[in-house]
Parts: sequence; C-alpha cells; structure tokens
Amino acid sequence: MTLAEILPSLGALDPLPRGGLWPEGTRVGPDGDLLVGGVSMSGVAARFGTPCHVLDEPHARARAREFRAALPEAEVLFAGKSSPVRAVYRWMAEEGLSLDVCSAGEVEVARAAGVPGARVLLHGNAKTDDDLKAALAHGVRRIVVDSPAEVDTLGALCPAGQEVLIRVIPGVDARTHRAITTGVSGQKFGVAPEALPAVVDRIAAHPNLRLVGLHCHIGSQVGRVAAYEEAVRRMVSLFPGPLTTLDLGGGFAAPYRPGESTFDITGLANRVRIALRQECAARRLPVPNLLIEPGRAVIANAGLTLYRVVAVKPGFVAVDGGMSDNPRPSLYGARYAPRLIGRASGARRVPTAVVGRHCEAGDLIAEDVALPQDVHPGDVLAVPATGAYHYAMASNYNMTPRAAVVSVRDGQTDLRVRRETISDLLRRDLG
Repeated sequence: MTLAEILPSLGALDPLPRGGLWPEGTRVGPDGDLLVGGVSMSGVAARFGTPCHVLDEPHARARAREFRAALPEAEVLFAGKSSPVRAVYRWMAEEGLSLDVCSAGEVEVARAAGVPGARVLLHGNAKTDDDLKAALAHGVRRIVVDSPAEVDTLGALCPAGQEVLIRVIPGVDARTHRAITTGVSGQKFGVAPEALPAVVDRIAAHPNLRLVGLHCHIGSQVGRVAAYEEAVRRMVSLFPGPLTTLDLGGGFAAPYRPGESTFDITGLANRVRIALRQECAARRLPVPNLLIEPGRAVIANAGLTLYRVVAVKPGFVAVDGGMSDNPRPSLYGARYAPRLIGRASGARRVPTAVVGRHCEAGDLIAEDVALPQDVHPGDVLAVPATGAYHYAMASNYNMTPRAAVVSVRDGQTDLRVRRETISDLLRRDLG
C-alpha cells in the first residue's frame, strides 16, 4: 500500500519519481498540470490533439553530450531508427554525433536534416538495392556488410574506395528479452565467427571495397556494462589483422518505470576503454577507432506521450491510442508508468490497467498503475519514456492516423511532424 492510499489527501501532490524517467526539469504545477520545457502538457494536448508525442529538446541534447564527454576518443553515432525525425537528426549532428541508418528512408531523413554522408553509417540484415543506392547517392562513407551475398551486390554498385565493416555475431548473451537479443547464434543478424575469413576474402576480391573494421550488436535494453566489455574482448580476438574501426553497436538501456536506473555511461567508457587496450596489446594490434550507437539511451526519456481517456471500466482505463503508436508492450512485454495530468486529484489511488483502443486483447500500455479512482473520460494521461521506438514503430492499425510529434524548449513549442489524417490514408488507396 502506498502513502497516497493511506493518506488520500497526499494524492493531489503526486510528486514525480526521481531517476531520469521524465525529461530533466519536468515539474508538476499547483493545478496538477505537467510542465515540460516550461510548456503545459494539457495545453499541448488541447492544441495538437491526442495521442501526441512530445520531445524535450534540451534533454536529448544533454544526453548526446554525456556520451561524447564520457568517450571523447570514440565516434558516437545516433541510432537513427529510434527516432527518425528530421529535427532529432539535426539536434544530434549539432551536438557532434554521427548517424547510423538502416534504410533508404532513413538516409533521406538524414539528407533532409543536413547530415552529410561522411557522418553516416548504413547497416541492416537485408539491405535492398534501393537502400544501397540511396546510401551511395548520399555519399555514405561506411556500410556494414551483414551477409556474404551482400558483398557482391555492394561491390557492383559502389565506387572505388567504399569503406565497409563486417557485422559479426560475438556470442555474447545480453540477458534481455528474447526478441531483442542479437549477439548470440540462431538469429538473423550478422556473420558467424567461423564464416568471417571467407567474407574477408570475398571483400578483398572486390577492388572497389575497403575493409576497415568489424561491427557487432548484442541486443537492446541492455543494462549490464560487463556485457559490452565481454563483446570488446570477443571482437578483438576475431580481428583478421590490423583494422582501423570497431563498432560496438548500441542497445544501452533506458528507464521506463520508477525504480529502473539509467545506463552507466561512465562505467561503460572505463571498462570498454581498458578492455580494448588490453586485448589489442596482447595481440600486438593497434587500438582501433571505437564507434558506439546509442539511440534509446539518448532519446527515450526525452519523450512522453499524451493520451485522452475515452472509457473507464472497473480496473480499466481506455485511452485514444495504444499499439498503433506504441507496439512495444505487445512485442516485448514492455510496461510504462502513466499519470493523470491537467488537474489535481485527492481521490484514492487504485491499481488500474491502462489499455488502448485497438481490437486486440494485448493492446495494453500499463498494468497495476496507481491512478486516482475518479479518472473519467476526457482526462489526459501522460506516459514517460516514449521518445524512442514509438513514432518510429507506429502503424495505422484500425485505420488510425499516426500521432503528431512536438518538441519543447524554454517555454516554446514546435510542431515537428504533423498529425496524419484519414485523408492521408485514403489518398494511398486507389480504389
């Protein structure tokens, strides 16, 4: 039982939990409203409609700077798939980050955001010709080879001097959800270690390709720094002679609910740096340039999503969004921490399931959330930690238009992606 349940009058205060769950500087106003970047979130909901994705620009920029400061010798590449919004790509570039992308669409967002190809890396397990052609047209300097067959396709398309890395399965279990574990055998990404020599030889046979390094990715929502240290040691042991680049990928965890910790960036830097130097010295190899690809850890907690309550039943609050704007609960069992905003409530807090509007029993945003008993249709809920893989993974299930993306800073609001309309959806249906 919570203190708010014992003394219901305290529920009106409902302070924000500490620990980086919400954007820095977020606060609760005396009327129960939520202020992010000095902007009223109930005002954003009224102005832009719901669901609505909100990004705190200063928070995102500050997290980007944290990664750069912790690993000044490394190249930090923002994982573009986590938030493919032109403004976000531009913020990251302005903070000194490069960009990794995995499709022609993400290449075009990078181009539109003004990120030069020299600061872009392309990867993906099944790149189409269109993906590769878009990357080459933009002058993408580095492309990660994911399979032997891709070598011949790339070699036939690219100009001389194209830099490539090989994605290798490092054999490191990140101990995360099965659907987002990518560093062990039996999944679709990368080249098995025993197949690496043949791929190296295949690249060497193409005069237009220049092998510069190895790439790996051990999973997503990884909280153990030790897993990355292990990955460094495994990858250096696989180096086929001196190479200039080691890309450790990303997947660094972000908190989604109270009590979950932020990723230890400093610990990562210290342990990876030491492991890389030790392993290279033991094998008499030069220390390669280190690349890392944080996406979620930069942008997840810079974001929140606003929903309007549509229906209330015993034990359930249904909102006007759900798996169309946030499929993560259905895919990975992810859970969130919604809160009522826009008014203070002294009502008793009761365990509540927050569910979406879609025709699926699995359309669930959160379970056992302590919400005021007087929540009613028309109320607004705010869900933190939705800056990564929400807009990016949104769909039109049930012909639902996708949500707007709004950014805030210093009391100002900017519409970054307009709300989709039903007319937008029908325009593609040619009858």
